[in-house]
Amino acid sequence: MSTNNSSTEQLNKNTSPTPGTAWVVAVQESLVTIEVRDVPIRKNEVGYICVGNERLMAEVLRIQGNTADMQVFEDTSGVRVGDPVDLTGELLSVSLGPGILAQVFDGLEKPLEVIAKAHGFFLPRGVDVAPLNREKKWTFTPCVAIGDKLVAGQPLGTVPEGPFKHKIMVPFDEANEVEVTWIYEGSATIDSPIARIRTADGKERQLTMVQRWPVRRPIPEPMIRRRIAERLYPQEPLTTTLRIIDTFFPIARGGTGCIPGPFGAGKTVLQSLIARYSTIDITIIVACGERAGEVVETITEYPEMKDPKTGGSLMDRTVIICNTSSMPVAARESSIYTGMTLGEYYRQMGYNVLVIADSTSRWAQAMRETSGRMEEIPGEEAFPAYLDSSIKNVYERAGVIKCPDGSIGSLTMIGTVSPAGGNFEEPVTQATLATVKTFLGLSYDRAYKRYYPAIDPLISWSRYLEQLKKWFEANLESGWVDSVSAMQELLERGDSIYQMMQVTGEEGVSIEDFVTWQKSMLLDMVYLQQDAFDEVDVSMPRDRQLESFRLLRGLIQREFTFTEKEQVRDFFTRLTGVYKNFNYSPFNSQEYSRYMKEIKDLVAQHSIAAA
Repeated sequence: MSTNNSSTEQLNKNTSPTPGTAWVVAVQESLVTIEVRDVPIRKNEVGYICVGNERLMAEVLRIQGNTADMQVFEDTSGVRVGDPVDLTGELLSVSLGPGILAQVFDGLEKPLEVIAKAHGFFLPRGVDVAPLNREKKWTFTPCVAIGDKLVAGQPLGTVPEGPFKHKIMVPFDEANEVEVTWIYEGSATIDSPIARIRTADGKERQLTMVQRWPVRRPIPEPMIRRRIAERLYPQEPLTTTLRIIDTFFPIARGGTGCIPGPFGAGKTVLQSLIARYSTIDITIIVACGERAGEVVETITEYPEMKDPKTGGSLMDRTVIICNTSSMPVAARESSIYTGMTLGEYYRQMGYNVLVIADSTSRWAQAMRETSGRMEEIPGEEAFPAYLDSSIKNVYERAGVIKCPDGSIGSLTMIGTVSPAGGNFEEPVTQATLATVKTFLGLSYDRAYKRYYPAIDPLISWSRYLEQLKKWFEANLESGWVDSVSAMQELLERGDSIYQMMQVTGEEGVSIEDFVTWQKSMLLDMVYLQQDAFDEVDVSMPRDRQLESFRLLRGLIQREFTFTEKEQVRDFFTRLTGVYKNFNYSPFNSQEYSRYMKEIKDLVAQHSIAAA
């Protein structure tokens, strides 16, 4: 025992750093405790654990006196007591500039493709690669002149980035008005000077195309307080071209939504359809916890997938952020904040951005793991007591803003939740439901019956249907919200009748109730369900949705002349088949018109009006 103690004391004596530095005093998996001497330190500051020639990136989570707990973003094997720690003084930040689009980053904005080409697919730890290409030249076109007075977030000029104009803006950390003293025009790298400004205190500052911003600090907040940017109320829905969402459970552009559901209910396919066909400019997918196979599918399929808007690759307007297998589970948290910061950056340019986080359950589990190691007082199911506020802080970064140059940008946030066993009562789902305004609950029963998208209309809801009532009635038709509510009531009545038939059989319900149930089934089969593998039915624009909804509403409101339930069943079976063919027909084509006539003729044969 004495020999071991002497060895430990000698080790600490040999490895203790000189005054004015920091060093490791304890290691617990990915959580490292350090001691600091004569240097300032703050929460969320980045530091590097020095292990030989390797520098392991970490973030300060908690400070207690002269010690601090740091979350290390890489494997901590070989980290020992006494290892030096290099504190940078910078908060966990990302680089914002041209070259972000069409990239695959890890949660710290490291370009995975660049690292893979240099080091292979088994990524070594301690590798530090610039997130943006430092050698590529961009054509900078100024939009200001010498002497112009600007504020943070106002554009100095633009460079082309894929199908977009990437605005190079006055850094967001400028609190006061600045004056342009020099502006460049021509080709330059992101590190080349493109402008000089004079700040309020008279100092000159040279600007490049790239700036750094802390991921945990929302970009618009300092500008909102100084009335430079303005947060607006969402004024219109996000058109997804999915009938059940656009009609029954809309999401506002600049709003929030969540998609909880059990394994196999179709979350991945649903979020892929939303990303591909929605009325947004840029998509940011944060794969912060799903299985590796699904992440690989996303990375490989998006470059090959055709963008329905531009005809090019869908990846041209997409950013994918995912964790590598070498990163500890607790590092998932950084992915969410990185994705939101990149989304806010493009929103500042006046673009409509969609952030999809898949899945926030894994992110919450990572917080639970870290909280447990820090021995914090646990909340429900051992999640940290601040789980609810953490979820709210992320979703509240969504919204619509009026930018300093007058353009309007939006950031829509949709998070998928993976509750264990499909239990929507667990803390992560409940905290999310208390925050978002659209709940698209996926049902295992509907997925088992091949009802896709498997959004259960009886448990899902949207507060935007009433909130955006003026838009719906001005752009679709008067009384739209009431019509949708009536259809929802039909689904509920139909389900009640079906539950009764499960007990009494068909003989236990009247023919009128049987017709009501068949009408609700028709609405479900031909409108709520949509074929993701049919090139026509996969995406239905709003004008076609409106026409289909009116047609379906008209025949549902009809009264029929049935005398037997078998007659009812035969009629609705035939009607469902014709209506599905109608959905598969290109809009306003000959087949479209022919099937519409067949539907109307079939309904007229059995309606009281025809009799």
